[in-house]
Amino acid sequence: MQLHNLRRAVQTLSTSIPLLQSHHHHHPLLSFSSSFIPKLHYSYSPKPTSFFRNISFNVPKYVVTGENNHTHHPNLCNNKGHSVDLVDHEDGLVEGRFDNEELEGIEPIIDGLRNTDAYAAIELALDSVVKIFTVASSPNYFLPWQNKSQRETMGSGFVISGRRIMTNAHVVADHTFVLVRKHGCPTKYRAEVLAVGHECDLAILVVENEEFWQGMNHLDLGEIPFLQEAVAVVGYPQGGDNISVTKGVVSRVEPTQYVHGATQLLAIQIDAAINPGNSGGPAIMGDKVAGVAFQNLSGAENIGYIIPVPVIKHFIAGVEECGKYVGFCSLGLSCQAMENKQLREHFGMDPGLTGVLVSKINPISEAHKILKKDDVILAFDGVPIANDGSVPFRNRERITFDHLVSMKKPNEKAELKVLRNGKECDLVINVHPLQPLVPVHQFDKLPSYYIFAGLVFIPLSQPFLHEYGEEWYNTSPRRLCERALREQPKKVGEQLVILSQVLMDDINAGYERLAELQVRRVNGEEIDNLKHLYQLVEECKEKNLRIDLEDDRVIVLDYDKSKFATSRILKRHRIPSSASTDLVETEQEQFVSASHT
Repeated sequence: MQLHNLRRAVQTLSTSIPLLQSHHHHHPLLSFSSSFIPKLHYSYSPKPTSFFRNISFNVPKYVVTGENNHTHHPNLCNNKGHSVDLVDHEDGLVEGRFDNEELEGIEPIIDGLRNTDAYAAIELALDSVVKIFTVASSPNYFLPWQNKSQRETMGSGFVISGRRIMTNAHVVADHTFVLVRKHGCPTKYRAEVLAVGHECDLAILVVENEEFWQGMNHLDLGEIPFLQEAVAVVGYPQGGDNISVTKGVVSRVEPTQYVHGATQLLAIQIDAAINPGNSGGPAIMGDKVAGVAFQNLSGAENIGYIIPVPVIKHFIAGVEECGKYVGFCSLGLSCQAMENKQLREHFGMDPGLTGVLVSKINPISEAHKILKKDDVILAFDGVPIANDGSVPFRNRERITFDHLVSMKKPNEKAELKVLRNGKECDLVINVHPLQPLVPVHQFDKLPSYYIFAGLVFIPLSQPFLHEYGEEWYNTSPRRLCERALREQPKKVGEQLVILSQVLMDDINAGYERLAELQVRRVNGEEIDNLKHLYQLVEECKEKNLRIDLEDDRVIVLDYDKSKFATSRILKRHRIPSSASTDLVETEQEQFVSASHT
């Protein structure tokens, strides 16, 4: 009887697999995208342990599953090996029970199934991929003293070395509470955000609860896959609660716009579907991580992007060395391609030389002290730069030389070969991360603001412009939008301060039409940033306070009356403080420092 059942099991396994490959129906435990053909459902246990009929597929009545399936046993978070039942659900009979030693005859078949990429990805993922539950609350930039209503989001993550969890920054952006849940366990565990890099859209979480780490294994980072190499994206996308695997191949490797951080970094394009909820999950190639899923191409089918290992390692190395995210370096240059022969001849380039023309240099960058406008950069760290700004990359591929710059560590030296006035010279520049005049994003921090006499002052930021809606580029104030996208800082710490709105009161009547204008001077002194404006107003000794705006507009206020009116206006609008905590804390720190000297 046992031998008959064993032969029957082996035969069923052999015939089930090709039939399973030909169907795309929804599996009750794993949700696969259309680009992935389900080979075999493997539950969270070391070995397949029972057979049951799956009515979702038109196949023979035995399909491999796990007896100790945590989806059906929610109280079990630890998995143990069990003996095997061969169950005929049509007959309602248990036809045979075997110990693990008696499965040696079918183990070669099971091992063969495990060698498939998607199957191996599932096996790796079950003990390392987690589902992340985030409660977040974003600031209201029109009313910077309050937050918007909280929202709940879900994403994916995976365990890396050092008992840490890797995920996307946008999964935990503006978080107030984070929970994680491992596969097959109903318990959610509290997690803390250790480090977050919004430019590269990566974050590291830690879980203090020792129970969470029982049975968890970390995934190792691999290398950048070559074109047409297969990867399996594992995560928890929308459409179900259980783990999901989609399979695809690498289509392209090049610097790409990171939507969350609005930066240009190396990314891998794959033809696997990456849906909401997949974010932060690993893309597995072989037994290692090839990248982290993070975005897709809107309006296109099955075009997803993953963050490659060099970017991940750069982020992790910065956190380990400095204890926090340090950013990605930039030369602070705007360069022009030199593909036109006449342009090259004008700048004295010999026929064998290639490079890019320096058009603009960020005033706060190190390059501003060393490079000059109209310099031609011929090579970076010994790598020749082509006339289109690209450099060699792997097997006859090319990428922009910005990638070489972004992979540098902060304050690391870079060697440039430059053509200046027809002569070649070698220069050395220390590279640093650079901050724009108008911040592109401001996650995980409260906006700065200052209210005086009902006038609300804020530093201009793109999140403020985004409050004008999805079409913010067309609906926000045109001049502010142009400055946000094009102007560069002239000094470190500079901000573009604006009068965002006027909270109406008798003290400011007639000034309401001056909203959305930039503040230039306070009592004749040019302001550097909001903190500087705050100090000038609070320390005013004159009877009248004069504020000069752009377009030569002027605001004049009786200082003592305005101070009294400020309290009245704050109470009327239920605003807890006239200034954001960062401005108040700075003033308190300066007072404490002065008292100790």
